[in-house]
Amino acid sequence: MSAINETLIRDVVAEVLGRLGQGGGASSAKSAPAQGSCGCNGSAAVTGSSSAARGKFGVFQDANEAAAAAHEAFLQLQKGGMEARRKIVDIVKRMAEANSMEWGRIELEETKIGRLDHKIEKLQIIKRVPGVEWIRPDALSGDHGITHEEYTPFGVVGAVTPSTHSIPTLSGNIVNIIAAGNAVVFNAHPSAARCAAMAVRAYNEAIFRETGIENIATIIENPSFDSFKAMCASEAVRLLLVTGGPGVVKAAMQTGKRAICAGPGNPPVLVDGTSCLKRAAESVIKGAGYDNNLLCIGEKEVFVVGDFFGKFMDALDKAGAARLNASQLAALTQAAFTFKPGHGGGCAEPVVNKDLIGKDVAVLAKYAGANVPANTPVLFAETDADHAFVKEEQMMPFIPIVRVRDVEEGIRRSKEAEHNYRHTAIIHSHDIENITAMARAMDTTIFVKNGPSMAGLGLGGEGYLSYSIATPTGEGVTNPKTFTRVRRCVMVDNLRIY
Repeated sequence: MSAINETLIRDVVAEVLGRLGQGGGASSAKSAPAQGSCGCNGSAAVTGSSSAARGKFGVFQDANEAAAAAHEAFLQLQKGGMEARRKIVDIVKRMAEANSMEWGRIELEETKIGRLDHKIEKLQIIKRVPGVEWIRPDALSGDHGITHEEYTPFGVVGAVTPSTHSIPTLSGNIVNIIAAGNAVVFNAHPSAARCAAMAVRAYNEAIFRETGIENIATIIENPSFDSFKAMCASEAVRLLLVTGGPGVVKAAMQTGKRAICAGPGNPPVLVDGTSCLKRAAESVIKGAGYDNNLLCIGEKEVFVVGDFFGKFMDALDKAGAARLNASQLAALTQAAFTFKPGHGGGCAEPVVNKDLIGKDVAVLAKYAGANVPANTPVLFAETDADHAFVKEEQMMPFIPIVRVRDVEEGIRRSKEAEHNYRHTAIIHSHDIENITAMARAMDTTIFVKNGPSMAGLGLGGEGYLSYSIATPTGEGVTNPKTFTRVRRCVMVDNLRIY
């Protein structure tokens, strides 16, 4: 870590640790060891000691101790082989589903963002995250013998998880990382630290009972800037998995270790009028309303070709969304954003009000001065392309709808709104040329045609699930192979049997 700019690291880590929370930034870094909420005694121990690692069931006060314990578990996993990996993956998937209702409630109570039914569902679908079956060797055979390539583990992965999907992200990461043969140490978001520690402890207790391996996934009970820095600096940690904004990505890449980075997104939708508008409206509502629009892939703004604008707005009405008028939109905008004069090159730039992130439609409607049915999934209103709700990744169950002249303007506006994050984009069209033009222009990691955003993660579309989508560093939707090293073994002029 000596090569890292200390000021930069402190700023960006404080940003990611406090981004969606109610405090818990760098100022809370110094936490005295105490009786833990997870049940561990928090007693001091010698870093790296085998005896110190015992009896914690994954939850530690000290980052170095957590990393050392994970490394010891990694060595045990090596001895257990592929069968031990399979058992651990199966345990995590079974427990995530079995505890989904309780854990979903606990996470919502701690973070106070999102929807309970979707918190529960995000745990129930961990079973769709790929496991050991993805770790298959590749072989080449020719006149000069055979070459065998295997996907092998790094060792210990250091991971930062968000408050938006704390236990689901942690659980999916464990499945992928352990399937690849690694152990993992987590530095969770402070606003979701208690529920994350609870899940880690429960997983470890079950894994220890069935495999004899303890601390295969460890976590720092009181995460902070200092614990993040210590985790990154640990010699045991060979690979980083980091979720956050551009500053966090930059910091992770300056640690000198390989970093897999899941960055921000602001997914646009283009509706060109050639597809079914009813289906398009239902898809937008489903994606934008999911967990109150906390998903990084979720629909954040919609561009509609002008000839079909009115019909699409009517389709949203009929599908159950609630339309805001101009004065209601203005009131909600003032509540949802603060405008700092001079911020952003002399102009008053919007900054998202964290208190409204992930809140229910009823809360937003109250600020807007609107009366809407209790089961309303999302709010929507017409805006221009420069509106704050279009430009910012606002993560609220509100969708701005922008009228564009034609497909060309729609694609250009979509690219501007997406900010070149290359994360996710959606189109509703039956015109192959329009679909192709947008796909090429957006260059996003996920591109969904004629469905809700979740279809890009195998939920209503083909494919597999992951809650970590590495856009800045290019790995894309993570899977077990993401967390492996490729090693080649060559036999010259022999072992080819024909």
